Amino acid sequence: MEKNIEVPTPTVWLTPDVWGMSLTSFFSDLGHEMATAILPLFLISIGASPAALGAIEGVADALSSFIKLGAGWMSDKVGRRKPIAVAGYLLTGLTTGAFALATSWLHVLVARSIGWFGRGIRGPVRDAMLADAVPAEARGRAFGFHRMGDTLGAVLGPAVAFALLGAFNYQTLFLLTLIPGVLSALTFFVFVRERANAPIKDANFLSTISSLPRNFKFFLIGVGIFGAGDFAHTLLTLRAAQLLTPTVGATQAGQIAIALYVFHNILYAGMSYPVGALADRFGKRGLLAIGYLIAAVMGLGWIAAIPQVIYLGLLFALGGTFIAVEDALEGAVAADLLPVEMRGTGYGVLATVNGLGDFVSSIVVGLLWTTANPAAGFLYATMLSVTGAIVIFRVR
Repeated sequence: MEKNIEVPTPTVWLTPDVWGMSLTSFFSDLGHEMATAILPLFLISIGASPAALGAIEGVADALSSFIKLGAGWMSDKVGRRKPIAVAGYLLTGLTTGAFALATSWLHVLVARSIGWFGRGIRGPVRDAMLADAVPAEARGRAFGFHRMGDTLGAVLGPAVAFALLGAFNYQTLFLLTLIPGVLSALTFFVFVRERANAPIKDANFLSTISSLPRNFKFFLIGVGIFGAGDFAHTLLTLRAAQLLTPTVGATQAGQIAIALYVFHNILYAGMSYPVGALADRFGKRGLLAIGYLIAAVMGLGWIAAIPQVIYLGLLFALGGTFIAVEDALEGAVAADLLPVEMRGTGYGVLATVNGLGDFVSSIVVGLLWTTANPAAGFLYATMLSVTGAIVIFRVR
């Protein structure tokens, strides 16, 4: 008589879908981080203020967030995600190149907002597809690996901008971002498979959101508090350039600031997968809270604002570290708290909370910077980082 043999649950996580989504994010970030790295310098050249930069980042992120909320729910309702993601990547790539046509910061605001509309519709559906593509015990690694691919593009983008800054003007550099932008949409279309999902045709938008798990809602509170102080890191590049200009001149200060941003993204890329692997082994929630506390330490360091390259490099390193933790683990924790049939909606809500936080943080920090001083903005961010970490520690 034969005995039944129990087959172990598959643990394969580095699938072609994970590779495809990671390569897509690499190309997308390569393009828009090329533009982001030079955007503060371009805005200075046309007479825009730090408050204008904060407004551009904040308004675009807020628009993206509201779109993410609807896109995630719609993907659950219709049971289709891939077409939404491909369209979003293509729209973002095209509008980043449109910065080349800008003659005022308002033009940049419009282009950034349209591009972040595309980013909004692609984000939650891609995250839901990524969560569906791997077993639960490997989500930290999968999200970390995807974030590593995303951030390798973010590393190479500013590096390319830094290398070409002396040879090309800002407009030409913006046009060059069209190449990786279009490649990102093409890669997703060719390599990522659409898994069958039963549409929830009778799902009401508000009732679906209200029925999200209670622990997930508490998790959102912590993410939202932290996000309200998590300002756009383009402000770090701007602040570094301001601090170094009196000693090395504006041109060299700008080059050093971009190089520090590249260093920031190298750490971000290099640490994303190890952070995910550690989280799978030791726990995602606690490590995420520690990442929030690292952000608070960085904020305190910027309050001191010592104009030395080594000191500023340490602050950029802390920034890259906490971003790696935040981006790798927020999505992985959310997957553990959400049922499969509601992941699109859940990721849309999470993205909306993050985007509203980005809007608040970029606007408030930019205004405090302009009306008071940079230290006031960084103090505000530090206080919210600590509070967000405390809430995350309490999530069950």
